[in-house]
Amino acid sequence: MPVSIRLACFALLCGSLPVVAQAPAAAAAPQETNRSVANGGITVSGWQGQIDSSAEKQGQTIKDAKFAPEGAGMRVTTGPAVSYWNPSNTASGDYTVSATFNEPKFMNLNTHPHPYGVFISGSDLGTPNASMLYCAAYGNGNFIVRGFGPEPFQLNGRRGEANEAVHKAAAPGEPVTQTIALSVKGDKVSCSINGTVVGTYNKSDVVASGKLKSTDGIYGIRFAHNTDAIVTDLKVTKP
Repeated sequence: MPVSIRLACFALLCGSLPVVAQAPAAAAAPQETNRSVANGGITVSGWQGQIDSSAEKQGQTIKDAKFAPEGAGMRVTTGPAVSYWNPSNTASGDYTVSATFNEPKFMNLNTHPHPYGVFISGSDLGTPNASMLYCAAYGNGNFIVRGFGPEPFQLNGRRGEANEAVHKAAAPGEPVTQTIALSVKGDKVSCSINGTVVGTYNKSDVVASGKLKSTDGIYGIRFAHNTDAIVTDLKVTKP
């Protein structure tokens, strides 16, 4: 048996090759290099930010992304994946954090859809021990729920999932808008997009060793790398 075939058989027996359960159209998207945004940094008063550790290891900083006022909202242009927050924005007990995201030109800065959304339960932000939970939408109808504790953890899979509630852009370069919310109620945490609950999770699945310390904490916004969108109406509401 040729060496290449023997190696492939060994890999299959050892489980080192991935099992593909999706159609070919859902294959992994090509990797993109993080951009560096001109005139980057934070110019919204009172706000702070933190890029992902993988980007820091590549030598990037918060100035490789841009967070600036725009009209009644704030515009985020990345760069490396980043989280932004104002330390005075906190929520505890039962609550809902929501915001509206307008991507003026879908996939304007990337070769495949990238997500953006809100995060809750922020703790130790700005440090290597930062933890949070976020729900983010893609302009192709998908959404993802993930967290840091500080290592990444997933609640609806590595690639997220599709839901009819998530708006789809008509085509690359066309606008798309999403209203995204994360709610804590009793022993449940839910993500809603455009007024529809798309995922509900047990609080015990997110507040655990290696995940969140609590569902109380700072809330803010979360953007993947190489994205550009305007955020409005970021707020917390109580039942």
